[in-house]
Amino acid sequence: MSYDTSPSYPRPPAQQYPYDPAQPWQYQEPQTAALRLPRREALGHHSDLRILRGAYRWQRRVATLTALGYFTLFLVLSAYAPSFMTSDITPGLPAGLLLALVQLPVTCLAVALYEHTARRSVDPIADRIRKQAELDVKREAAR
Repeated sequence: MSYDTSPSYPRPPAQQYPYDPAQPWQYQEPQTAALRLPRREALGHHSDLRILRGAYRWQRRVATLTALGYFTLFLVLSAYAPSFMTSDITPGLPAGLLLALVQLPVTCLAVALYEHTARRSVDPIADRIRKQAELDVKREAAR
């Protein structure tokens, strides 16, 4: 078996000191100044992004709580109210089966609610941020 002596990651280059490491008190300023890139403004406005995150968070919570809330209600009723779940709503149709069958439309309602809140609150904010970013790019190109 052979052992590979090459490192598994690239080694950093040796550090270049602007002075002799053995005599650090003889520090001299480097002759060439480092070139710095001009500062750039941040893309978009932070308050708009904060509003967008909040709207998206609200959207996720509403849709998730709709579906999970109904499922939790179903589980709690199954565990703590078995007499209700076994009672017949109509002959041959117990309440537990009816609630289980209603779960599919509730899930579809959660999806529809997610889409509705996206169109109503999240998409307009995202469109406004997108348009503002496009205007910023055009302004920068004109300079």
